[in-house]
Amino acid sequence: MTHGMRTETHPQNLGERRDWRETATRYSLLPLRIFLGVTFVYAGLDKLTDSAFMKASGSGSIGDMMRGVRDSAAIPALVDLSLKSPVGFGYAIALGELAVGIGTLIGLWARLAALGGALISLSLWLTVSWASDPYYYGNDLPYLFCWTPLVLAGASYWSLDAVIRQRRRSAY
Repeated sequence: MTHGMRTETHPQNLGERRDWRETATRYSLLPLRIFLGVTFVYAGLDKLTDSAFMKASGSGSIGDMMRGVRDSAAIPALVDLSLKSPVGFGYAIALGELAVGIGTLIGLWARLAALGGALISLSLWLTVSWASDPYYYGNDLPYLFCWTPLVLAGASYWSLDAVIRQRRRSAY
């Protein structure tokens, strides 16, 4: 087995000028991070401030929504679990979305936050939006795949993770 010689085309020193392609590549995940972070913060706050949503029954409640999707969900047992305490489930989802959104925006434990976002999106896809026909009308599946690059790459720039990483390097 032969190995090719690695040639580095990117500047190695911080003082060297970078072209626009390299800059675009470096910051390419930042718009996705901002979009997902703002969206999940908004979704969490929207649920927490909607008095109709945080009820076990009634128009617009989490309980009625979960009962409505129970028979069309991919995993009805997940819906049954949420129906044991719909208000508790509603708070768990809302607080989870808020934590994921804030963690993503500030870049603190960014991979963990992205994994949390992916798991929330996956659970919502398997329950609430599973019956969307055609499947691309449901928004939870695209959100799941939008979280994937952030799970893999984290928040390398403009993040608390980057600040912490830099301080650790400076300490040694």
